[in-house]
Formats: sequence, structure tokens, C-alpha cells
Amino acid sequence: TKMKVLVGVSLLLLCFVSRVKAVTVESCPLATGSLLRTEVEKTVTLTCMTDEGIDPSNQKELQWFRNGARVNLTEENRLYQSSLCVQPVTKEDNGVVFTCQLKGDATVNSSIEFDVQYPPDLNDTKEVFVEETSDVVLSCDVRANPPVTVTWKKDGEVLDLISGSYKTTNNGITALLLITTAKRDVHQGTYICEVNSSVYGIMGRTFIIMVEDKVLRFPLGPTIAGVVVVLCTIVFAIISRRNKIIKCIKPN
Repeated sequence: TKMKVLVGVSLLLLCFVSRVKAVTVESCPLATGSLLRTEVEKTVTLTCMTDEGIDPSNQKELQWFRNGARVNLTEENRLYQSSLCVQPVTKEDNGVVFTCQLKGDATVNSSIEFDVQYPPDLNDTKEVFVEETSDVVLSCDVRANPPVTVTWKKDGEVLDLISGSYKTTNNGITALLLITTAKRDVHQGTYICEVNSSVYGIMGRTFIIMVEDKVLRFPLGPTIAGVVVVLCTIVFAIISRRNKIIKCIKPN
């Protein structure tokens, strides 16, 4: 009798599971579980379908959300089956979650997350002119997925960050190299911000630094004031001299 009860309960559970409401999201390219890996400039198609266990006479309308914000759909793209096309995929789509749900029951939903791979925006050359004893900052956009490793080089050699008044920072988005008190014999040369990606390989940005002689600068305000005083003095002297000459040659 106990065995019959267990069998009966199992059959009831199976029947219950088969009636559970559900929606399914399929993707092209195929996702791994709920994670879809793609690249920038690619096209991704998402298709949401209602499960057979859902009563077709009720709660048949579907809704799409992108990171919680509702996506506008045409009326014919809402019933039983609904599709979205993301074209082209961009960096901003990385980590975005698309969710499809029943309009009449938000608890019935299915989601898929984008894992967008892209390289950093590099592979260019910049010329940098800096006066001697001044500071200069070199900047690299290293934002990428997957993340990259960064190495700074000078004239083809890995940069010695201990000597030469160098400081570096890297927050995963921007890598900076700060050169303080630039000296021609120490800091002039070709620098490379080299990044290494497990997907896209090695790339980098080149900086050609030219250290120029320091230009002496005078404070503009005091200089102008001094010039005005000198000019006024000269004008007054000329006027005074002219008056004396006129008095000397004035007829009796």
C-alpha cells in the first residue's frame, strides 16, 4: 500500500510539472545555458516561445525587456512567439540581460545574458612634445573583453618603472603613464603601451616623445604694466622737452 501511495504521488508530480507555465528563449548563435557569447559588429537573433503547458486562451502575450527596460514590439510580434534582432552588437551590449516574459504573469520568464568580446581601441601612433622639467601623461584605452594585460616599453625595452620618474595606473578602462620632470637625456624616445589579449593577441599604441628646451615666460600682467609706465614716462619727457624748446625760441 505504501508503494502504491509513493507511485501515485510521483505520477501527480509528473502531471504537475508538465502543466507548469514556461517560456523559452532560443538564440542564434546558440547560447551556453543562459549565456550567449558573441562579438562586436555581429548579429544576434533571440526568439521567445510559449510552452505547451500555457493555456492559449489566456496570458498569451509576450514582453521583452533589456536590462529591465521594456522593448517596444509590433502587435504581431507579441503573441505565442516573439523575436528580437540585435544588429550590430556593440560594446555597450556586453553584460546586458534580455528577458522575455508573459504579460499576464511576470513570474513566467526566461533570460539570456550577452558576453560580448571586443579588442581595445589601439594600434595608432602619437607625437608628444614636452618642455624640459615639465610633466607629461600618456594614455591608452585598454577596455576590452576579455580583459588585457598592459606592458609599457621604451625604445623596444620593458620600461624600468623604478627609475626615471615614472608612475603607472590602470583601472581596466584607461592605462596611464606619468612622466614627472621630463629630461631629454632620460625621457626622450619611443614609448609603447603594449596590450596582450588571449583572444586578439598583441597590439598597442606608440608615443614618440620629443623633449624641447624650456621656454622662459614672463608674467603677462606685470610686463604690460611695466611697458605702460615706460611709455608714459617717455611721452611725458618728450612733452616736457618740447615745452622747454618752445619757451627758448619764443620771440620777445
